[in-house]
Amino acid sequence: MSQPFIPSSWRTPWRPGAGLALAVGLLAAAGGPGTARADSVPGVAAPANAVLARMEQREAALTRANAAVVGVEVIAVEDARSIATLGRVREGSGVVIGDDGLVLTIGYLILEADHVDVVDGGGRRVPARVVAYDLASGFGLLQPLAPLSVASAPLGNSSAITGNEPLMIASGDGDLSLARMVSRRPFSGYWEYYIDGALFTAPVRTDHGGAGLFNADGELVGIGSLVVGNAAGTDSPPVRGNMFVPVDLLKPILGELRTRGASRGSVRAWLGLNCVEDGGHVRIARLTPESPAEEAGLQPGDYILAIDGIAVSDLASLYKTLWRDERAERNVTLDVRRGAETLHLKARAVDRMQTLRRPEGI
Repeated sequence: MSQPFIPSSWRTPWRPGAGLALAVGLLAAAGGPGTARADSVPGVAAPANAVLARMEQREAALTRANAAVVGVEVIAVEDARSIATLGRVREGSGVVIGDDGLVLTIGYLILEADHVDVVDGGGRRVPARVVAYDLASGFGLLQPLAPLSVASAPLGNSSAITGNEPLMIASGDGDLSLARMVSRRPFSGYWEYYIDGALFTAPVRTDHGGAGLFNADGELVGIGSLVVGNAAGTDSPPVRGNMFVPVDLLKPILGELRTRGASRGSVRAWLGLNCVEDGGHVRIARLTPESPAEEAGLQPGDYILAIDGIAVSDLASLYKTLWRDERAERNVTLDVRRGAETLHLKARAVDRMQTLRRPEGI
C-alpha cells in the first residue's frame, strides 16, 4: 500500500469554516462527488452543483462529528498500580455515541479512575462515572452526571474503510487533521492485549488517547490508542502513525458493557507480563509488581518458549495460548530460557479485572 499523501501540516483547530475546509479536502482526496445528488441551481452546471451539494453535506456531517468529541480528564485512585506507567493525572478525548450522553473513549485513560470530568467544546466541565472498562477490546465508557447538550456521533463501519479513503481525526481540544488508513491488521500489545482488525493511520497524531477517527460522512470508525513507529506494517517502509481500535469491535458488546461494565471476553487469564518479539521469540521486557509472573520467578530478559507445553513464537501466539482456556484463574506452566538454561516455572494466573484498584465505596 502506498504511503499517505496528506501532509502532516494539514491540521487546524476547529473554527467557523474549518468544516468546509475539511469537507473540501475530503472531497478532493476522495476524487469527486461520488453518488451525490443535488437539486438544480440556475446558471450552475450539474456536475459543479453536485460537488457543491456534496461539500455542504460533508461540512454539516463533519461539524456534527467534531461537536461530538469531548475532552476527558482523569485522576486515578492514589494506590493505582497503573500510575507507574500512565501517571495519576491523565488527559485525553472521547466521543458521545449515545442519546443519553454516553461517551466512548480508550480504556487505559480511565483505568483505576477515582474522578473523571468530561469537557465539552464550550469548556463546560461535567463529572462522569465509569460505566465500563473493557480489557478485551480496549474501550472505555463514561456516563456524564449532567446533560451535555451534545448530539451523538453515528457509528460507521470500520471494516469498509479503504486505503484510498480520506479520514478525519478529532480530539477533545478541537484539533483536527486529515489522515489515511495505511494498514488494517491484528494488533498485539506488549501488555497482554490483542485485537483483530486494528486501524493504522498516518500522518501521526501525538494527542491520540481517545481521539475520534471519522470517515468523510462524519461516522465514527475508530478510537485512538497508540503512536506506532510503523503504521504500514513490517513488510513496508516505516511510516510513523497511530493505531485506532475499530468501532466494529464495540457494536456486538455495547449492550453488555452498559449492563456488566465489561465484556465476557475480558474475563481471562492474566500473568502481568510486558513482552516484546525478538527474532522469532518472545522476550520479557518488564513484569508488573506483585503479579503472578513475578511471584512465579520470571525475570526481565527471560524468553518464553511454551505455555502448558504449547510452543509460542510471537505475542499473538502467546496470548491465544494463554487465553485458550476460558478459566481466568488457573495454574499455568511456562517453559523459559534464561541464558543457557531452560526452566519450567509454574504460575497461578488471575482475573485481571479483579486486580484493579477502585475508589473507596465501589
